[in-house]
Amino acid sequence: MSSANSAISKSARAELEKTRLRLRRGLVDYYCGDALEFDEEAYAELAGRVRALEAEAPQLRDWDSPTTRVVPLTQDPFPSRAHAIPMLSLSNAYSMDELRDWETSLLRTIPGIQPTYVTELKIDGLAIALHYEQGELIAAVTRGDGTIGEEVTRNIKTIGGLPHRLAEPVTLEARGEVYYTLEDFQRVNRLREKQGEAPFKNPRNSAAGTLRMLDPGAVGLRNLNVAVHALATPSPKETDWETLAWLESLGLPVTSPVRRFGSIDDIEAYYFETMNAREGLPFQIDGIVIKVDQLALREQAGFTSKSPRWATALKFGAEQAETTLLSVHIGVGRTGMLTPIANLEPVALGGTTVARATLHNYEQIERLGLRLGDRVVLEKGGDIIPKVVRVVTDGVKRGGLKAIEPPEQCPSCGEPPVKLEGEVDFHCLNPVCPAQQFERIRHYVSRSAMDIESIGPALIEQMVAGGLIRTFAGLYSLEASQLESLERMGKKSAANVIEAIHASRTRPLGKFLHALGIRYVGEGAAQVLARHFGSLEGLRAASVEALENVNEIGAVTAKSLYDFFHDPAKLTLIDQCLANGVQPTPPEAAGAAEGETPLAGKTVVITGALSQPRPQWKERLERAGANVTGSISGKTDFLLAGENAGSKMTAANKHGVRIVDEQEMSKWMEPR
Repeated sequence: MSSANSAISKSARAELEKTRLRLRRGLVDYYCGDALEFDEEAYAELAGRVRALEAEAPQLRDWDSPTTRVVPLTQDPFPSRAHAIPMLSLSNAYSMDELRDWETSLLRTIPGIQPTYVTELKIDGLAIALHYEQGELIAAVTRGDGTIGEEVTRNIKTIGGLPHRLAEPVTLEARGEVYYTLEDFQRVNRLREKQGEAPFKNPRNSAAGTLRMLDPGAVGLRNLNVAVHALATPSPKETDWETLAWLESLGLPVTSPVRRFGSIDDIEAYYFETMNAREGLPFQIDGIVIKVDQLALREQAGFTSKSPRWATALKFGAEQAETTLLSVHIGVGRTGMLTPIANLEPVALGGTTVARATLHNYEQIERLGLRLGDRVVLEKGGDIIPKVVRVVTDGVKRGGLKAIEPPEQCPSCGEPPVKLEGEVDFHCLNPVCPAQQFERIRHYVSRSAMDIESIGPALIEQMVAGGLIRTFAGLYSLEASQLESLERMGKKSAANVIEAIHASRTRPLGKFLHALGIRYVGEGAAQVLARHFGSLEGLRAASVEALENVNEIGAVTAKSLYDFFHDPAKLTLIDQCLANGVQPTPPEAAGAAEGETPLAGKTVVITGALSQPRPQWKERLERAGANVTGSISGKTDFLLAGENAGSKMTAANKHGVRIVDEQEMSKWMEPR
């Protein structure tokens, strides 16, 4: 090395070590909760200088550099992690009347009992699950799709108000919201605009974006907050009120204020009081959460497939905006339903720019008295898609505006639509309608169905337009050479698509049933049917009565299933799939590689504290052929009961359901 290079190296080393030291001290100060030595902008400048110096003199890179330690070297810095207990969404109410309707439904599940309620502010943030083992924070996982989230432990540990160690060496999973104060949200947006970046639309998006940053040091300087509102693991207490107090005693930042009420009527004054006071809060809320206080009653009330029956969110009313209806186009769904959709003059609503809204059906259009060119009020509440709620008539001349007529033909195939008996919607009954086929194929390849990830809407359009496929069954006749000629589809991409299609041939039976797009049969019902019948042949041969006897399958769904499997066109599609190598994998219990167990076809309910998490027991029982449900009924065969079994034990005795412990249930799971 020359003397000049040596001099440069020494100079670079000196500056680099000095900058590293200052950066490291600042980060340590932050993590220890002391005053910050520098703000986020200064941090970014220092970190950038360290990286630049390391780039100029690669030989001076050090594994202990703050920039090296905080920036992950993997391409997947946030690994997926399954939730042992699903993170469900809350149902929504938008008025006191709707809240009372919710209570009416709740009371049907706990007859003769009036619960007390706990309320808390519904912070508009990002849902998070916090895992503590023997008092130590070991993992933090985002909600994701409710089943699988992203692990963001490094970043969550930078939140100053969240303890890394609890006051007691307990193992638990707490759930809450990560959020920004309005002051910090505005500060982050000012910095983004200064750096030439688009500002975040709202604090929730900002919190989500911050939590996924690759540099925990930068996350820490953004002053995120977290508020805990629930315990996902069994509680040592009997009520939510006591549980939240216990969590707070452990050092967790519990949502505040928490209130307790004896009835829904008692909540009304608090709801309006909070609505009026929300503008003065330091963070954004969009309502209050109402939860049954008694944990035993929660267990009795149970869950729907999407949300707990014992809790709901009472929102502060949907956001509204006024705009002009420009035109109406018809959307064609995979079941042939024709839905009128409003094309609007773009308007800001709920943090997004809205140019379309659902009109639901033509009876709704008639009720609204809607005409083309009308000024309309849009509303965006719990629905992702905004809706038109009323026409603006005050001071508006509407005499020359054109009425909106029901469609005379399907916009895709030209067939005249019909109204099915007892329904308000128009349907296209053409089984080869191109729009329906496109939607059916898109559903078939979706993640919740056959999960053919290499096929998206654009590729489906190309394949259908090019005559390569007409139905989802045609996917299994495709060859790579046919795909290579399509736009942006080379040999490698074509091979990947064919490989993904091939992999889907052995998807589980439940996924295949869901992929078929049977009316009223969603993902959950498809899994129930797969476990109950064990094979496609068994389901195809079932009578309406046999279908109605399946737990969680009602009369309407049973009739839809029977009709589907007796429709020659539907059977042809299924047979084409099977002829091309599709072999849905039956549930393990029905397959009997290990032999059939006495639980095959039995209905089991789980309650109480068990030695293994409930999802693990549920998976084991389903592998043994059982159908696991959430509530006791006359169709229940077994109640698997752990400690503190609660009200389900009483219900089991009432219905004559056999109650077994873990040891006995394990014996029932052994093959005959």
